Amino acid sequence: MELLIVAGVDISHARLVDLTRLADQAKPFYEWIERTFQDVLSETRNFTEILNHSDLDDLRQGIRACYSVEDRHDVPFLFDGVGRTYPHSKACYYFFSWTIRDAPQQRLAPMVQRIVQATRKPRTDVEIDVLAQLITKYRKHVRTFSWEAIREVIVDRLEGSRRSIKGHEKETIVRSALLVAIQSYYETHRHYGVFGGVEIPASQVSIGSESYDVSVNLLDGKGITVSRMLVPIKTRETEGGGHSHLFTRDIMSAITSAKSSGSNDYLAVIIVAKNWSRREARAIEEAVDYLVNFEISPSEFIEFGSSEQESLNQFVSNVLDGVIHPKKTGDNE
Repeated sequence: MELLIVAGVDISHARLVDLTRLADQAKPFYEWIERTFQDVLSETRNFTEILNHSDLDDLRQGIRACYSVEDRHDVPFLFDGVGRTYPHSKACYYFFSWTIRDAPQQRLAPMVQRIVQATRKPRTDVEIDVLAQLITKYRKHVRTFSWEAIREVIVDRLEGSRRSIKGHEKETIVRSALLVAIQSYYETHRHYGVFGGVEIPASQVSIGSESYDVSVNLLDGKGITVSRMLVPIKTRETEGGGHSHLFTRDIMSAITSAKSSGSNDYLAVIIVAKNWSRREARAIEEAVDYLVNFEISPSEFIEFGSSEQESLNQFVSNVLDGVIHPKKTGDNE
C-alpha cells in the first residue's frame, strides 16, 4: 500500500483500505437480496423503496424467500472480518439485522430466543417476524437501505468482528484475497461456474502431518464438496544461506502430502520471503496449480497488491470455469 507521509510522519490507514475492499465483496449478497424481493413481490422498485413502502406481510414474505434457499448453494455469501463465510440462514439474519439494529448476536439473539420459548414457534419463523416488525417500526428513521448506506454498516461490523478475532493476520489477508476473487466472479456471472457453490472454512485443513492455512470448498449442486483449493502460506524471516533449502523442503512437504492424499484438490501456495532462490521458486511453481511469491519480509505483508489480486482472480476464474484441473503427481515431470 502507498504510504501517506505528512511532515515525516506516516499517517496511513491501511486497515480502512482493507476493510472497505472486503466490505465491497458483500455487494453481490446485497444485490441478490434485492433481486429476491423484486421477484417474490413482483416489484420493479429498488431495495430502499421496497423496504420503505411494503406492508408487514410483504416484508415477511420477502425475508422468508431469502431464508428459504438454504438448501441451495449457488447464491453469494456473507462473511466476517477475517473472510470466513457465514451459513446462509445466519447470513440472512445478520444482513437484515444490520439494516435496522445493532448487535444482532449479543443483544437481539437473546430476545429472539425468549420469544421462541414463549411462543414455541420455530426460530426461523420468529427471526423473520422480528426482522419484518423492526423494519416496519424504524424504517422512517433509517430512511435509506441503499447499498452505499448498508456498505458503511458492513464496514463497521467487519471491523468489530476482526477486533474480536485475534491473531492469524496472514491467513486473514489470504482468505480476504480469495473472497475478493470468488465474489468478483459471482458478481460477473451470478453463479459459481461448473460448481454448485463455494464455501470458505473457518479453520485450517490437515492432511497427514501437514496443515493448510486457508482452503476453499468447491461444492456440487447438493452442497457436497467435490474438490478444494488448499492454500498453505509459507513465510520466511531470514535471507539467503542454507535456510533457503530448508524453507523449500518445508513447502515441498506440504505439496507432497496434498498430492499423495488421493484427493482432487487444487494447490495454491502463497510464499512471503525475501531473496528466496528463484530456481527453487520455479521448481515449486511447476509442482503446484498456482503460486504467488511475495518478495518481501513477513512483517511487510499487509495485502495483495492489485497485480497479485488480478492474478489470483484469473486463477480462481479458471478453476470455476473448469478451464484448469488439479495437477497430479508427475504432471510436471
